[in-house]
Amino acid sequence: MDRPRRRLEVPIGAATLLLGFDQPVRISRAGRPTATLVSVYSGPTTTPAVGEHAGRLSGIEVLLTPWAAFSLFGTPQYELADRTVDPDQLPHALATRRAGDRRRSIRELSAALASLPTWEDRFGLLDDVFARWWEVGTPSSARVVRAWSELVRTGGAMPVRRLADEVGWSVRHLENRFREQIGLGPKAAARVLRLQRARRLLAAGRGQAETAAVCGFYDQAHLSGEFKAMTGCTPREFVVARQGPVESGAPAGDRMTGEATSLVLAPPGRT
Repeated sequence: MDRPRRRLEVPIGAATLLLGFDQPVRISRAGRPTATLVSVYSGPTTTPAVGEHAGRLSGIEVLLTPWAAFSLFGTPQYELADRTVDPDQLPHALATRRAGDRRRSIRELSAALASLPTWEDRFGLLDDVFARWWEVGTPSSARVVRAWSELVRTGGAMPVRRLADEVGWSVRHLENRFREQIGLGPKAAARVLRLQRARRLLAAGRGQAETAAVCGFYDQAHLSGEFKAMTGCTPREFVVARQGPVESGAPAGDRMTGEATSLVLAPPGRT
């Protein structure tokens, strides 16, 4: 029997595009209006969100490196940071008319995917669409891509000044281009990536003090404060919740392989 599902989703250093087939999902985030949508674009974020649905949800979720999201949508990513929107509200390259083509909406793409008989067919269509989308998209700066890659490689540990020197820009110029194409400034992006690494270590059984030291936090209190700010819970609460029993039938998988990105929450009205 289908029952409502609720999941806490924490910042993951990526933008997400959910191509929903028919059932809506309700997404709430502190300081933002609640959105109820079938297809969803979520920009880069530093805050947690809660997603709820009636018990059955089908579609394809695409995780996008932030600079790739900029290329595909052409929208300054700082306008979408910590926001959840209908992707057809954005001037995405999928809607760009090419010779012999007509404009296609995200809604039409989702319907086309839903109508196909197998997942292999769906992913084949999606590959074709993204390849064409990429051809007409807004080019990303190679220096932004390089700077982002360095932050990912170091788990957010590279100082912003050194990062700017690495790509040959001033700190101010790096910050401006990062906000445009990543959605967050380099310091905020580093915070997200550092906490992502910390969650991964904690989920693997490492202690808080060791995790704080390895990830470059000042101390355990600093780790706890950042954890609370970006996930809504303490490190211990997060680890304990992930170790607890998952209600039968509830999807427990994380959104990124090898990462600790999600918590399954009790259904509304239950604790």
